[in-house]
Amino acid sequence: MVELIKRKRDGKALTKDEIESMINDFVTGKIPDYQVAAFLMAVYFKGLSNDETAMLTDAMMRSGDLIDLSEIKGIKVDKHSTGGVGDKTTLVLAPLVAAAGAPVAKMSGRGLGHTGGTLDKMESIKGLSVDMSKEQFIERINKFGIAICGQNASLVPADKKLYALRDVTGTVDNISLIASSIMSKKLACGADAIVIDIKIGEGAFMKTVEQAEELAKIIIAIGAKMGRQVVAVISGMYEPLGKAVGNAIEVKEAIHTLCGKGPEDLTELCLELGANMLLLGKVVNSYDEGVKRIKELIASGAGLAKLRELVIEQGGDPAYIDNPNLLANSEYSYSFVSPSEGYITKLNALSVGLASVKLGAGRATKESIIDHGAGIFLEKKRGDYVKKGETLAIFYSDSVDNFPKAEELMIPAYEFSSSKPEKQALIIKTVR
Repeated sequence: MVELIKRKRDGKALTKDEIESMINDFVTGKIPDYQVAAFLMAVYFKGLSNDETAMLTDAMMRSGDLIDLSEIKGIKVDKHSTGGVGDKTTLVLAPLVAAAGAPVAKMSGRGLGHTGGTLDKMESIKGLSVDMSKEQFIERINKFGIAICGQNASLVPADKKLYALRDVTGTVDNISLIASSIMSKKLACGADAIVIDIKIGEGAFMKTVEQAEELAKIIIAIGAKMGRQVVAVISGMYEPLGKAVGNAIEVKEAIHTLCGKGPEDLTELCLELGANMLLLGKVVNSYDEGVKRIKELIASGAGLAKLRELVIEQGGDPAYIDNPNLLANSEYSYSFVSPSEGYITKLNALSVGLASVKLGAGRATKESIIDHGAGIFLEKKRGDYVKKGETLAIFYSDSVDNFPKAEELMIPAYEFSSSKPEKQALIIKTVR
């Protein structure tokens, strides 16, 4: 291991056998954390080639269970987001894509820090379970075209161990390490094709378009080496997606979007991602046809019907879909008012996400308990004109003591001007 650290420190390439051996020995405890931490720092400064990144991805993918979805009919298309604030896209997109005829075998995660988790949001629905056996997972997809479950604990253990080290050694934001982390999990989940939503902005890992494009190219190259088709959509996370940030409150917004009454930005992103998923799944012959199909499924109510079916099959109460007001509500609410008058020129997504954690909607640690009713509804967003004292957002929490903590983070989240800002593009680029 010392020799591998030295070679990477000096910018030299490693072989497939060396990378596989290192990952296997790390997972089984034969290599101590401090040596792997040194290796990660060497990678941070010297980088990995596309070949090395693909080899690392493959070794990580094979470090635990591999999900074989060959029993599921059709092309399994997965979608992954690099994380953001208010990103309830899966709750809208998965039912729409399934309703179009593409099988959706979705394994999702939980929230940590300022980013929300799909599983936490789904569990806002009474009785709904995200735990199921592999056999149940496959059976539901073959029968209903869709299932969403939690990731198997023995899936890609190398990523869990590596990420924990990256988190405490300042090596999280390395493009190759991010790419191998994303793709090892997606490939282990058995997808045939993958659409990746790469977020950029204050509320995302990637801060610039250039960084996002580099990540997109590496991810697509990894996919090609592993025999998978990948499309990367680069989208903005300069402000939260939609108006709702939390758990139950985001489920409500997802239901409204499936009814054709959702926020413009969330709907736009779902059309972009959905069209590409249908194209990769060979359900449609062109991108434009994919957009048209997604719009039709919203207008007809077929997407909402598929979400209702998903909820029933996973043990949830469909009344929560029929009447979203049944979803959890916190005991207290608070109006956060504008300290200034003018056009909102900035609404920092990271600050909003951190404020929602203070209200109880997210986890400060893995052990934190989620308050499903907690969250933030953004009455005003970038480009809106507000008067001093007008409500910018409504906070929800089961403890009034949380409101001052959230307000402290929200005050600097906003910037104001006397002139209206130009509209920012949500979909920045799609890389195929």
